[in-house]
Amino acid sequence: MKAKTNFKKGSRMAWYHYTLHIKSLILSAFILTGIQTTLQAQEIQFTKPSWWFGAAAGANFNYYSGSTQEVYSDFTAPAAFHNGYGLGLYLAPLLEFHRPDSRLGFMLQAGYDSRKGSFKRVWTPCDCLADLFVDLSYITVEPSLRLAPFKSNFYLYGGPRFAFNMAKSFTYEIGINPDYPDQEANPDVTGDFSKMNKSIFSMQIGAGYDIPLSSQNKQKQTVLSPFVSFQPYFGQNPRSIETWNVTTLRVGAALKFGRGHKISAPAKAVVIAPVIVVVPDPEVKFSVISPTNIPVARRVRETFPIRNYVFFDLGSTEIPDRYVLITKDQVKDFREDRLEVFTPKRLSGRSARQMTVYYNVLNILGDRMGRNPSAIVRLTGASMEGPEDGMAMAESVKRYLVGVFGIDASKINTEGRIKPRIPSEQPGGTLELDLLREGDHRVSIWSESPAILMEYQTGPDAPLKPVEIVAVQEAPLDSYVTFNVEGAKESFSSWSLEVRDEKGIVQKFGPYTQEKMSIPGKTILGTRPEGDFKVTMTGQTKSGKTVKKETPVHMVLWTPPENEQGMRYSIIFEFNESQAIVIYEKYLTDIVTPKIPKGGTVIIHGHTDIIGDEAHNLELSLARANEVRSIIESALSKAGRSDVKFEVYGFGEDESLSPFENKFPEERFYNRTVIIDIIPLSKFSDQLSLILIKRGCLKKIRQPLLFSINCNKK
Repeated sequence: MKAKTNFKKGSRMAWYHYTLHIKSLILSAFILTGIQTTLQAQEIQFTKPSWWFGAAAGANFNYYSGSTQEVYSDFTAPAAFHNGYGLGLYLAPLLEFHRPDSRLGFMLQAGYDSRKGSFKRVWTPCDCLADLFVDLSYITVEPSLRLAPFKSNFYLYGGPRFAFNMAKSFTYEIGINPDYPDQEANPDVTGDFSKMNKSIFSMQIGAGYDIPLSSQNKQKQTVLSPFVSFQPYFGQNPRSIETWNVTTLRVGAALKFGRGHKISAPAKAVVIAPVIVVVPDPEVKFSVISPTNIPVARRVRETFPIRNYVFFDLGSTEIPDRYVLITKDQVKDFREDRLEVFTPKRLSGRSARQMTVYYNVLNILGDRMGRNPSAIVRLTGASMEGPEDGMAMAESVKRYLVGVFGIDASKINTEGRIKPRIPSEQPGGTLELDLLREGDHRVSIWSESPAILMEYQTGPDAPLKPVEIVAVQEAPLDSYVTFNVEGAKESFSSWSLEVRDEKGIVQKFGPYTQEKMSIPGKTILGTRPEGDFKVTMTGQTKSGKTVKKETPVHMVLWTPPENEQGMRYSIIFEFNESQAIVIYEKYLTDIVTPKIPKGGTVIIHGHTDIIGDEAHNLELSLARANEVRSIIESALSKAGRSDVKFEVYGFGEDESLSPFENKFPEERFYNRTVIIDIIPLSKFSDQLSLILIKRGCLKKIRQPLLFSINCNKK
């Protein structure tokens, strides 16, 4: 057995020599890549060439896979040969094009390509060792796309390989049986492989690095480019029979020559003094509109929508205690126009009158069903904990309506779901899921009865018929102090305000990015009836510069009204914006528009809850408000009217201006709203205008009820 292992040491040692060659060539390539001899003179007079010509040389490390046995038609080896390796020579002239400092280019190499090697020795049936040596070579054409990803000397390349067979010879050697050392040696068998593919189509990918060998102040330039490429076995089947395949790793270097173009540049360096460019201040206009807030009496008759949802606390199927729940004895005293008698146990604190209406939603529903015995409702409970949990929530509402208001149980259908039919959480959503899921943990009230639902609406998202309430309006939008910074979007990254009163007390607001910002006068004045202020606007330009503008302003605190004048309507939106407008279009056209008096003013302001991106919510609220305006304007136009003035605002999620807080899901749902204030043209303002005009005091009319007055006459 020892004789077998020592037989033909030369072929056994081949891989050791190939390994040394591989190591030395790869090491040389890395050394050349890491050393870039910069020979550029101080005077660069020629560009880098775009066209390069030269030659490439390298070693092919060939790896055979598969097997072969029939070397030609008249000779088949006693045993099949499997896998192998070898070292071949690669020589090729080259052409290359890539513009200086560009990423893309083109390469073409065409030349001699050796796939020489030998298969691993095998034992034949005569207990003899056999070797098969291969001398396989091609004329290769390799066009490639060149990519320099960093616009540097490092580049990648790849493309097809077209190879045409040149040589296909073999040498077959078989030894003697070591048990019979005196027998005569077998002669070698040589010849050409049969059934060889004349052409091969495959591919290659590689990388290289250009090392300048000459200075750029010379027209003729030379570059040495070490490279490595990989040519996988795809398409590299040498023969049309058997399974022999070749994979090649090529390591080498290319020597390239190019000719640069002359640059018109002075021989000596010239120091150029820097040019100082004075950048003027951005063109912005700053103004403050502070209404005089003449105490025109205004109270609001508000048509308040009743959201058809009852929100449950997470982990509970009982009606939350913030909802107003009455007893059987109190049913006879319950009236929709006197809801202040039945107040919730706890409120967030803002818009208490409106939320008192909503928190009586179960009592309003029970009262309406009691007065309309034929009405049928469906209660759909939704819970992420499962349909059974949702059903338990719906049954809690049903028990209250049946037990307290005596509603026929057959008129109330219940069901449980995991999500409501119109969920707030959208598929694929990842942000603020806790708030969205809290809003989806609810019971939806669904009915087809017009005695229960809002006018012209039906379906699971239709609110209940609104309740009309009369309330003293808190500071309306037309009493806010408005700060205008025209051009802020183009010139500023942000701007802020500093408001200083007569005593030097400073209040700061901002930063803001929009061009217009309104702040309630009460926020600035507090309990003072009026005051003089100096307002400083400080803007930060996009280049980092600071711009300041100042203006004095006199502010007057808005006075709560005494007499009824205004009307207010609200429409509320689901998380899906488009459905809300479709639902409310007929309501806005047939209910709201006819209530607008001749010469009146319509103030429309949109809001959102705090869920979502702040900038997106600002755009969303304004888009909803403008959509409402367009519907009302269209209805007025069809009626032949053009006497109404509009003011449209979008406040987004601004919590200082939102109608409600955002503590509970019902408050967030009500903040997804557009509010419509209808202000009539009062006789009081007409008479006051005439007096002021006669005295020469009226300088500017902002809208029928707001004036800027500067009059010293008595």
